[in-house]
Amino acid sequence: MVLDFYTEFQLRLQSEKRLVLMVVIANEGSSPGRKGFKMAVTKDGMFGTIGGGIMEHKLVEYAQSLLDKPIFQPFIKHQIHDKSAPKDQSGMICSGQQSIAFYDINSDFLPLVNQILTNGSFQITYNNLGINIPSENPEWSFVETNSHTHKVYIIGGGHVGLALSEVLSRMDFEIHILDHRENLNTMMQNNFAHSKQTVEFGEIENYIPEGNEIYVVIMSFGYRTDEVIIRQLINKDFKYIGLLGSKEKIATLFQNMITDGFDKDRIAKVYAPIGIDIKSETTQEIAISVAAQLIRVKNQNR
Repeated sequence: MVLDFYTEFQLRLQSEKRLVLMVVIANEGSSPGRKGFKMAVTKDGMFGTIGGGIMEHKLVEYAQSLLDKPIFQPFIKHQIHDKSAPKDQSGMICSGQQSIAFYDINSDFLPLVNQILTNGSFQITYNNLGINIPSENPEWSFVETNSHTHKVYIIGGGHVGLALSEVLSRMDFEIHILDHRENLNTMMQNNFAHSKQTVEFGEIENYIPEGNEIYVVIMSFGYRTDEVIIRQLINKDFKYIGLLGSKEKIATLFQNMITDGFDKDRIAKVYAPIGIDIKSETTQEIAISVAAQLIRVKNQNR
C-alpha cells in the first residue's frame, strides 16, 4: 500500500539522505510490474518492487550506479518482456511491457513525504518534471491517490466477516460491515473496517450503492436472513455479489427465487458458494478464498 511504502521511504531517506525512486507509470499485457508499483534504492539496499525477476535485479544495479554520479533529472526506461524485442528487453519472457520512471531523491523531498503520511487523503503526480510538480503538457505522467475506489460491503459481522476484513485491509479495498445484531462482539473487535453499522436486513438495499466498483459479500447468520438480503439486492448492478453457504442451501434458495419470478440470468451472476474452491475449512481459509475471488474479479478486466 502507498502509506506503508512511504513510511519506510521516510525512514530510509532520513538515514541515507539520497536514494533513487523507481515508479511503474504504465504497463501492458502480462507485465509483472503494474502501474503504481514502486521501489526505492540506496547504495546498500532497496525495498518495494517494480515486478521482480532479472529485470528488477538489473534495474536495481543500474539505480545504484546512478548514486555514484551527480544529480539527474527524471527519466523513464521502457522494459519489454519478450526476448525477440529489437530493444528494451527486460530479460523476462512473460510478455507485456512496462515503463519505469526514475527519480533522484534527497532530503528536500521529506516535507512532501510528511504531507503524504499525515494527510487523510492525497494525490501524487509523477511526471517528467518531478513529483507533484504541475505541468500542463507533461511528456509522461502518472497520478496516484490513496482513495479506495473498490468498496466491499460485507453483510454479516461474524467471525468470517472479521477474518475477511483483516485480509482485505492489507489491500486497496474500502471495507464496510453491516449486521442486524446489536452489540455483536466480533463487530466490536473489528478494527479493520472503514465503517460498521447495525441495520435492519429488511432495509439492506438502502445501505449499499450500485456501481462497477462495489463488491457485495453476503455472509449473514443464516438461511432466512440470506434470503431477505439476496432478494433485495439481486436486481441491482454491482461489480461482484457473492453468497456464503452450502451448495444445498444455495440451490434451495435460488430455486425458491426462480419460482417466485426472479430472473435466472441475474441469479446466475451471483458467486455462490462464495470464494475460490481451495477446500476451505477454517474461518481464515474461507476469508482467504473469498479475498482471492474478489482480487480475481477486480483484476480480470485490467
